[in-house]
Amino acid sequence: MSENRNVDIWIAGAFAAFTVDLIVYPLDTIKTRLQSPDYKKLYTNGPNNAVSRSMFRGVYQGVGSVIIATLPSSGAFFTTYEGIKWTLQQHNPQWAGSNLLPQPLLHSMASGAAELVSCAILTPAEVIKQNAQMVDNSKTDRPRVNATLETMKRFRSNPFALWRGYTALASRNLPFTALQFPMFERIKQSIRKHRDDNGTRTNTILESGLITAVSAGTGGSIAAVVTTPIDVVKTRIMLAAAESAAQDQRPIMKNAESAKDAVGKTATETLKTAKENVIEAAKSVAKPASSKGSMQIAQEIMAEHGVKGLFRGGALRAVWTMLGSGLYLGVYESGRIYLASRRGETLSDEDLK
Repeated sequence: MSENRNVDIWIAGAFAAFTVDLIVYPLDTIKTRLQSPDYKKLYTNGPNNAVSRSMFRGVYQGVGSVIIATLPSSGAFFTTYEGIKWTLQQHNPQWAGSNLLPQPLLHSMASGAAELVSCAILTPAEVIKQNAQMVDNSKTDRPRVNATLETMKRFRSNPFALWRGYTALASRNLPFTALQFPMFERIKQSIRKHRDDNGTRTNTILESGLITAVSAGTGGSIAAVVTTPIDVVKTRIMLAAAESAAQDQRPIMKNAESAKDAVGKTATETLKTAKENVIEAAKSVAKPASSKGSMQIAQEIMAEHGVKGLFRGGALRAVWTMLGSGLYLGVYESGRIYLASRRGETLSDEDLK
């Protein structure tokens, strides 16, 4: 892949992420609140558990952290995805005159590897975002707070705890992208072939963007419904990360007091205290986001709400993903074509596969 194409991928991916974050973020906030363990306590009232107004307040809480992180993470995702997909296609072994590895498998492998890279960048922002979405600013008897800053305070003594949700995020995104991208590529290819066969293909930026948006939205909504149970568990794990980090501050503060007391002690005692502090901090970083495993959380949800509890927010997530994926990949592909055309280049169908 050329240097120009890599730059195009980063710019187009970043612009696409920024556009989607601003437009569909409120739906993501409502979905998080629906899936939270405190949903009934915070967002319903009355004998019929009717949804309260607080459900729809502060729907942009935490958006700043996501915008900052999704710009590099989306660029990293698309660069990795396009690069690995191209490499796999170039080195796909031949068997009996055809490729040994089918295209859907190549797309799943490329998207899976890209997702692991993206999640490493996105995890801290995702943890901050989901906890900021749950900050209650609906009370009129107290001043409003900045939800993002309020959440970050809980991690100030151990910022590395922000990565505790990496496994949960990757566990949700890997099966999602493994399902979405093969469907997306197949639907896109079918629509293009249909228009070519009917002689209605215009090869314009608008057409390419619309085909990509429809394909991505359709594939994404199907994948979203299928992976909703994983998303519900992921939401609870990430919400638990802030509580876990807050609990970590207690022993850390205790260790800090011990360090102060160590002043005036012998050098051996001081070094021993410092060593214990380092070990405690290391254990804190490695600690999982929740003391409960994913299966245990899923079982608790089923025991409390039944199977439908694992699919809470599934319809909203499908709509959010249809809009988000459609806009995201539609803007991304249109951006690539536009940037290439500005340099006087034309991306072929082979480049856009």
